Amino acid sequence: MAHIVILGAGLGGMPMAYEMKPLLGSGDRITVVSNTNTFQFVPSNPWLAVNWRKPEEVEFEVSAYLERKGIAFDGRGAKRLHPEKNQVELGDGAMLDYDYLVIATGPKLAFDEIEGLGPDGFTQSICKAEHATASSLVWNKFVEQPGPIVVGAVQGASCFGPAYEYAFVMETDLRRRKIRDQVPMTFVTSEPYIGHLGLGGVGDSKTLMESAMRERHIKWICNAKVTRVEDGKMLVDEYDENGTVKKQHELPFSYSMMLPAFKGIDAVFGIEGLTNPRGFILIDTHQRNPKYPNIYAVGVCVAIPPVEVTPVPTGIPKTGYMIESMVTATAHNIQSALAGREPTAKATWNTICLADFGDNGIAFVAMPQIPPRNVNWISKGKWVHLAKIAFERYFIRKMKNGTSEPIYEKYVMKVIGIKKLKDK
Repeated sequence: MAHIVILGAGLGGMPMAYEMKPLLGSGDRITVVSNTNTFQFVPSNPWLAVNWRKPEEVEFEVSAYLERKGIAFDGRGAKRLHPEKNQVELGDGAMLDYDYLVIATGPKLAFDEIEGLGPDGFTQSICKAEHATASSLVWNKFVEQPGPIVVGAVQGASCFGPAYEYAFVMETDLRRRKIRDQVPMTFVTSEPYIGHLGLGGVGDSKTLMESAMRERHIKWICNAKVTRVEDGKMLVDEYDENGTVKKQHELPFSYSMMLPAFKGIDAVFGIEGLTNPRGFILIDTHQRNPKYPNIYAVGVCVAIPPVEVTPVPTGIPKTGYMIESMVTATAHNIQSALAGREPTAKATWNTICLADFGDNGIAFVAMPQIPPRNVNWISKGKWVHLAKIAFERYFIRKMKNGTSEPIYEKYVMKVIGIKKLKDK
């Protein structure tokens, strides 16, 4: 009888629990550990931050839904992992034993790496639902007294899509309020060019994204390193392709949202052989940690090297479809290990994304995520906006129902109309 512990109850942890459950024997059990009892559909946060959604529409308490499927839930969170003992130290100091551990925690948000950054400083965040909710209150005050906006992603960030989405969603909201003419907007990013996305671009994303920015009168600064944020002012160094500072900017703002760099959570940070220097979990091709083979990892917490060296450091995103693929591989590999077989399943690490721009959007597919690719496709239209709204409702419903089916593959691939390409 095996005990599988899953750290995290988010976009990786919840599907992991649901997909793992039917693959276990009658005596095996699963416990999901999280420091919050709430599942959050993170892709909705840009909408939440401009009051297009209410918190109760995009989050729900997980314990009852997990227990309905025979999955235990522990809301004490993980204080420290002790892999040599096969134990998780919980938030109150109690120890939880495991036979197999799946780390699906997501990242720690490294706001502290830049002075003045983040909700405790002078910029807003959409990384968590509570951050986006707090941002919505600031947004309400901002639209009463509009001024300049600075939005984007700082050096070391690895998730650029939400920054673009939020910039365009804000722009749409301002136009609907008929105050867009009062709000200069600047997009600041560590990417070497607009539309890089941490992926080396997808299709002609550079041209398409730049065109969308110009159409909406959003200025941009690439190869940007934020050095400090003050009340109403952001200090930014702009680098050239050789990594030399070519211009220093002082950007005034009345409202700002900047995505931070990510790092590993405190519970695993610095454990030799488990994490890299940034605290991300080291894995092999089967999602296993090489030093501790009964530990697996899925999602944003996984260590993946950047696509390429850039003048300002950029990370590589882990999108929903990639996370889902990691989850499926991990579930089948743990099943194999329990049966005494060597794991063989591998995640595809493809990328499929629906990026909403408020009234239209961009969809892109990168297979594999790291170039060169077999599929390198991007498309724009109002259909993307509508598809993401429908997908939000579909995903939340499936999480409540406890589905063990691959959601992205079943829904997003079908919507985009390229299901036949998945095996290419």
